[in-house]
Amino acid sequence: MSSYKLICEHKMDSRDCRNGYADALAQLLKENEKVVHIDCDLMGCVGVSQLAKEYPDRVINAGIAEANAIGAAAGMAATGLIVFMHTFGVFAGRRISDQVFLSAGYSELPVHIIGTDPGVTAAINGATHMPFEDCASYLTIPNAIVLDPCDYAQAFALTKKCAQSDKLTYMRLIRRGFKTVYADGSDFQIGKGLTLKEGNDVTIICSGIMVNNALKAYEILKEQRINARVIDMFTWRPLDEELIIKAAKETGAIVTAENHQVTCGLGNAVASVIVRNCPVPQEYIGIQNRYGQVGPQDDLEREYELTAEDIVKACIKAINRKKGN
Repeated sequence: MSSYKLICEHKMDSRDCRNGYADALAQLLKENEKVVHIDCDLMGCVGVSQLAKEYPDRVINAGIAEANAIGAAAGMAATGLIVFMHTFGVFAGRRISDQVFLSAGYSELPVHIIGTDPGVTAAINGATHMPFEDCASYLTIPNAIVLDPCDYAQAFALTKKCAQSDKLTYMRLIRRGFKTVYADGSDFQIGKGLTLKEGNDVTIICSGIMVNNALKAYEILKEQRINARVIDMFTWRPLDEELIIKAAKETGAIVTAENHQVTCGLGNAVASVIVRNCPVPQEYIGIQNRYGQVGPQDDLEREYELTAEDIVKACIKAINRKKGN
């Protein structure tokens, strides 16, 4: 069961989201000698440089060689080690998809892959380092777990959950520049979405940076006397189909909000559930068949129409469709 406290003040956290992973990893390394972290020359980027000094035999730099790193990670997992591997999301998705599929997925080995800077959070790193499709690669691998946490507390808790899993996992991780959603100490169950706000007019299903934007949209809609339900679907697989069907039946309109291509991510996964079980109008907030570009995250959220105001417009459109307008 999930146990969480919602903060929802739309304030920037003083910490980096990556520290949620790094702090959880530090505890895991201390508690269990079987825990290993493999990095692709990006330890500073994910906040584990100090851990490499403390655990030089278990925090390993594989260099700029992601395909080799996943092979080594799979080999270590085959011996019974609990293996985390980190690289940028673009490399975790596109560059090593074949190695992940065969070495970890097909071989049924529990490698836990962390892909940082998802979507527009890559910001000034630009188009080549802006993964809008990283989760798609993992959604094609049978039984792989796919996670999109929104803040420090969720990243911390889900890192611990990954360590307990016997499946291949992929967690896309914001490095910095995020709004706090949950209080520290919150816990989350993989495969179970969270209903953060109740409403009967429309449901917003979101994850990652879009959770804060969805909660802000909820407040704007409430001022317009529209009651939106907000669901944090931080697990894209296994997807909480029961919760989606319940929301579709009770609100009759769905808006999905993701920092990812809508055709191969959360929106598409939700649509598959709806069309098979309870067809209702659905609108998609996310990347609409476009490439990334350079810019501050706030500007990119406006450019790709990921803001709270964009979610509000999509909700109104979905409600009007429900009414036949």
